[in-house]
Amino acid sequence: MQPVTNLFSYPRYWAECYGTAPFLPMSRAEMDKLGWDSCDIVLVTGDAYVDHPSFGMAVIGRMLESQGFRVGIIAQPDWSSKDDFMRLGKPNLFYGVTAGNMDSMINRYTADKKLRHDDAYTPGDVGGKRPDRATLVYTQRCKEAYKEVPVVIGGIEASLRRIAHYDYWSETIRRSILIDAKADILIYGNAERPLVEVAHRIAGGETIDTMQDIRGTAVIRKEPLPGWRGVDSSKLDQIGRIDPIPNPYMEGAPCSDDEGTAPVEQEAKPILVQPPKQKPWEKTYVKLPAFERVKEDKVLYAHASRILHHETNPGCARALSQAHGDRIIWVNPPAFPLETDEMDGVFGLPYQRVPHPAYGNEKIPAYDMIKTSVNIMRGCFGGCSFCSITEHEGRIIQSRSEESILKEIEEIRDKVPGFTGVISDLGGPTANMYRLRCKSPKAEQTCRRASCVWPTICPHMDTDHSPTINLYRKARDLKGIKKILIASGVRYDIAVEDPRYIKELAKYHVGGYLKIAPEHTEEGPLSKMMKPGMGSYYSFKELFDKYSKEAGKQQYLIPYFISAHPGTTDEDMVNMALWIKANRFKLDQVQNFYPSPLANATTMYYTEKNPLNKVSRQGGDVFVVKGERRRRLHKALLRYHDPAGWPMIREALLEMGKGHLIGNGPDCLVPPEGRGEAKAERSRNKGLKPALTRHSAIIHQRSNGAANKATGGKPVGSQLQKGSGNGKSAAQGAGQGKPAGKPAHKGKAPTRAGSAKPGSKPATQGGKPAAKGNGAKRPAR
Repeated sequence: MQPVTNLFSYPRYWAECYGTAPFLPMSRAEMDKLGWDSCDIVLVTGDAYVDHPSFGMAVIGRMLESQGFRVGIIAQPDWSSKDDFMRLGKPNLFYGVTAGNMDSMINRYTADKKLRHDDAYTPGDVGGKRPDRATLVYTQRCKEAYKEVPVVIGGIEASLRRIAHYDYWSETIRRSILIDAKADILIYGNAERPLVEVAHRIAGGETIDTMQDIRGTAVIRKEPLPGWRGVDSSKLDQIGRIDPIPNPYMEGAPCSDDEGTAPVEQEAKPILVQPPKQKPWEKTYVKLPAFERVKEDKVLYAHASRILHHETNPGCARALSQAHGDRIIWVNPPAFPLETDEMDGVFGLPYQRVPHPAYGNEKIPAYDMIKTSVNIMRGCFGGCSFCSITEHEGRIIQSRSEESILKEIEEIRDKVPGFTGVISDLGGPTANMYRLRCKSPKAEQTCRRASCVWPTICPHMDTDHSPTINLYRKARDLKGIKKILIASGVRYDIAVEDPRYIKELAKYHVGGYLKIAPEHTEEGPLSKMMKPGMGSYYSFKELFDKYSKEAGKQQYLIPYFISAHPGTTDEDMVNMALWIKANRFKLDQVQNFYPSPLANATTMYYTEKNPLNKVSRQGGDVFVVKGERRRRLHKALLRYHDPAGWPMIREALLEMGKGHLIGNGPDCLVPPEGRGEAKAERSRNKGLKPALTRHSAIIHQRSNGAANKATGGKPVGSQLQKGSGNGKSAAQGAGQGKPAGKPAHKGKAPTRAGSAKPGSKPATQGGKPAAKGNGAKRPAR
């Protein structure tokens, strides 16, 4: 899987003569200081501009700058008009638009569709600085500003919406974001390779119409690319076969003791030179069911989702075509992963590693979390069904060299203000996948498995943790480094294959608590999550406890769980709650399943079908928890110790015929109702009304004090009925207004069910709330 052109081998654009900017400019005044009369490329992002390699727009900006382009950034613009999008003038080549490190909808709303009040990617942790569906809104404003300038969209939000997709917030099937945003081209996944090619070709005078076959991009067309052969998706709904590895030994060769055997003389023949045979996936595209069909047919939607996930391997993926009316969305095969020298080049760009000076002393929580952490790799071959990483970064691990990583640690030591000698993390989407790849290049190129470790670890997968162990040791030996912590989640089913790693981890790199993510304890939900059984957890715990004791340390595992995941019954949740109690865990914050676009688990949630198997109209049904009350119950069961959830749990246990779990005994889940508890519950709920959000059904809303205040003393319902008549809530103006009620919790969305967590590595979406006594980083899936 070698790319045709190395990322850093393009001829530099003429503007390289201006040199490297201290910070990419965010104002005309900064441009004037640099001597620029204009920007070649203007990047628009929903995040604050932090010049750090964990922030996607900084990576893209510095990457384009290294190619010789003059790059400006418009961060968190005022989207109420086009004016702010004209701040840096007309770009010479194109606008680049992203919602930011997180999906804007997951950033703005909780899993219960309540409006958040905070935003870790904004100075001061202030919410409301980006619109709903930010990529769409920003693109339209760029088009209003300069209609003739091409708009290139990318980032996690665009990647997960490249074809027709289920939208949890509106509970509808939406068109590809390319259609709705009216952008010129979409780049999905890690954007460096396709974006650099697009930039140089536009700079060379080409138009988007001549750039329709670039890997890692999607475009709108009238018809498929000429010379490509189409295959209907209904003929491909099965896992591709991995060809057997050729025998490396000559079969039938004479043995050493067959001395009497003389070689057979062969007649000389002319050598016929033929062109290489075309692979079956080359110049081939898959015709997915049209948007109009998947919108009306859940089975076809599940089928289309299954096909898309089979076409994610850059080595053998086919292009995808999906009709939207009289046009088609053409999705080219994924871009080839970066080689180690390219990864080193990307992370070795001249980042200042601090926020832009325009923010002054205001704190940006996401930056504070990751300012002393180092991203050592990209990608994840776990393939968890609720996770966005495979759809965005791919299954193939892309690792940096030891030299590059150690150099970055030294830069943190020398550059980051207030550095104490502690590196907060050496990791990525997962802590322990550094340099782990398929041992067979042929298998890696042709494999269509959704996961390399589920239901069992593939025999082709390398599980030798020696590169990671060696890296840890060299990092610890650096001058001025007191401690290297591992905050990224450990994939424990791989770790148990190499106990040396667990020993190294327990002895040197755990600060008392280590996060891992079983996600559930019951086989039914685990099979839908594509997670290992609890046997792997127990094996890891045994080794972790053993090595911690040998090191003379008292250390603990902090498990994370997801409630209300597709495939989870009430009984599954009760059993998990009993396990949590038996193991004496009290989870301070927990997370309900959050359906993010294109995830396999989201397909299960919407269709109630299992796309992990061949989809059919008969069978393959998945039990799905829907409705606020049932989802709240599952969440309450995880927090069995919280009195606020006891009435709901008692009611559910009685309905399930499990009244014996109500009591004060050690085998009981919740105590019986005590004196004064009912009165206290009524007192707690007195005056509380359901929070009004733009995603709540109006018929279920009632006015409340906060809403009355926001609407001049009138009930919200009356505002909806007597206002403009468009049926929109008061919070649905140009800035979505202020929330009518306080969100249920302030934790961010789940890491693998949506977007990058605050302060995570690029394109690693979400940030599940931490368990009691632990940090806020989210374990690997």
